[in-house]
Formats: sequence, C-alpha cells, structure tokens
Amino acid sequence: MNANTVVRFSDVKAVEPSHRFDERALERWMAEHVAGYAGPLTVLQFKGGQSNPTYRLDTPYRTYVLRRKPFGPLLPSAHAVEREYRLISALNLVEFPVPHAYALCVDASVIGTTFYVMDAVQGTVYRDGALPSVAPKARRRIYEAMIAALAALHQVKYDTIGLTGYGKTGNYFARQVQRWTQQYRASETERIEEVEKLIVWLPETVPEQAHVCIVHGDYRLDNVVIAPEGDRVAAVLDWELSTLGDALADCSYLLMQWELPADGRSALQGLDIKALGIPSRDEALALYCQLTGRKSVPDLNWYFAYNMFRLVGILQGITGRVRDGTATGDHAAEMAARAPLLAKLAWEFALRADA
Repeated sequence: MNANTVVRFSDVKAVEPSHRFDERALERWMAEHVAGYAGPLTVLQFKGGQSNPTYRLDTPYRTYVLRRKPFGPLLPSAHAVEREYRLISALNLVEFPVPHAYALCVDASVIGTTFYVMDAVQGTVYRDGALPSVAPKARRRIYEAMIAALAALHQVKYDTIGLTGYGKTGNYFARQVQRWTQQYRASETERIEEVEKLIVWLPETVPEQAHVCIVHGDYRLDNVVIAPEGDRVAAVLDWELSTLGDALADCSYLLMQWELPADGRSALQGLDIKALGIPSRDEALALYCQLTGRKSVPDLNWYFAYNMFRLVGILQGITGRVRDGTATGDHAAEMAARAPLLAKLAWEFALRADA
C-alpha cells in the first residue's frame, strides 16, 4: 500500500519544535474541562495540514484530537477554530457524522492560542482520489458515501440546532468573492493577471442564490473519514471555512475535482475513472440531485471559476505564511506554487461562462 494514499490516526510524528506548547498546562486544562478525562497525556502531531495544526492526544483510556490556531500574526477571520467548534457541537445534536466536540479554550495562556478538543474517530482518510489501494467496487461505494454525506449536510435544518446567524445575510457568492479578494490582497506576493481579471469579472456575474444551508467550504475526499466497513462516512473534518450559504458552493467544489488535473491528491481529471470504478462527474451530480430532490442545476462553469479563484486565495494565504515563516504542513511551499496554474484554469472556466 502506498503510504501517501491513506492517513490513519497512526499517521503522526513527534511535535515539531516550532509547534510545541506546554503539555502539562494542557493536561491541567483537560482535567478541568473534558468530561471523563484521565491522564497521563502523550501528545503527537498529525502529518500534513496547511491551516490549523492538529494533534493526537493519547491517554490510557481514550484518544482525543486537538485543533488550534497557528501561532503568530493571522489574517482577519482566518483559522477560526471557534467557528469549527460551534458547528461541530451543533451537528452533534442531529448525529451528523462529525467527531464529538468536548471543549473549546479561548484562553491563550494555556497553550499560546485558541484551541478545541474533540474525539478521535476511527477510519481512513484517503489522500489520493484514484484510491489505488482500494478495489473498484469499493471505490464507487466510497464516492457514493461521500456524496450521500454532503446531501445529508445540506438538508440539516440549521435553525433548529442553534446556527441561525452562523452566516451573514445576503448573497453567499457575493460575500465569498469579496472575502477571498481581500484575503488574496492581504497575502499577495506577485501579480497574477488572471486573478486581476477574475477580481473584476466575478462580482459582476454573481448568480442568484438558491437553497441556503450549512456549507462545509472545503468538501473533498481528504476531508472525510471513511468508516472501516467502507460504505459510509464516519466523520467530516476541517470545518474552518463553514458558514451558511448556497448548496451549489459545496456541490460544485466537490465536482470540480473531476475537472482538476490528477496529481495524487483529490483531483481526478485525466484518470480512467470508468476502469477505476469511480463515478463520472455526471453520475456524481445525478446522485446528489436524487438525494436532495433537486431537479436541475445551472451551468457549472461560473461555479468552477469561482471555486478555483477561491482556491487561489487559499493558496496565496499559504504563500504569505511561507514568506512569513509561519506555514504549517510538510508541503506548504509546493502548494503555494500552484496558485498561478489554478488562476489560469479559473479564467478558462470564466471564458466558458462567457467572460
């Protein structure tokens, strides 16, 4: 099995020197705030991750996961682990597949920044969309399970679980275009002509908002834990970008993986997906529509252009953290270098949408 294909809860390393904190202070805090906690505590760091550093917390009786903000200066509204915690806690109420959230700490004196602790969910996170270690029939089941979980998320009645006001009012896409333009400008390191065109074109062509629901914001294969039996999602992870918005944002973002060149990550374009047993993009969309009762979707080219533009904003933020020496993850510089290519692809989709 390719070690880069899957990530289990054993895929950890010793805590990097720049990511260390006072573990004894954490242990004292957990004893007071995490129900049922009993030490001693051992802290390890998960490999990968480009945004909020994540740690495995082992005790003799239970394994936990800690997510924290990066140390150092941060962009406004970025790395909002408080929002992640609020969202996960709310979804616990309707038994949507997320880890159980134990407690949030906003007191920076404990480990140096805001963090929260949640349960460790057993299963597998697949990094490579081709699923090379999985049989063809099992591949289809994994993709169908991922689509089913997204459809279920979009049907959660957010106002009944305390999430009224979780997102701002008004058109979701208009807000997001403005937000990622601001984030891009805040981290800008070089001029990318295609980005400049998108910054002008996207606000002028924002589609009308459809169904408002909980939006994950980064829904893809490597942000879900597949249960050991392989036919359901055990947990959806990484809710940093979640909000209330248009369901087509998540749906088109997931479908975009079929349009991005395969590179050993979630993207699938160029692979023989029929031979692999992976649903086609149209099959994935049809299943999502069936599960949500949606009769049709608009032309997706605008949505693909928007999502790729948003990815450029995210990657530009990583570029800024590489520049500032605060980037997390083993491949931050490599990911940052992808921004110009994604900007070109985004503009190609904009042209297909009559830009």
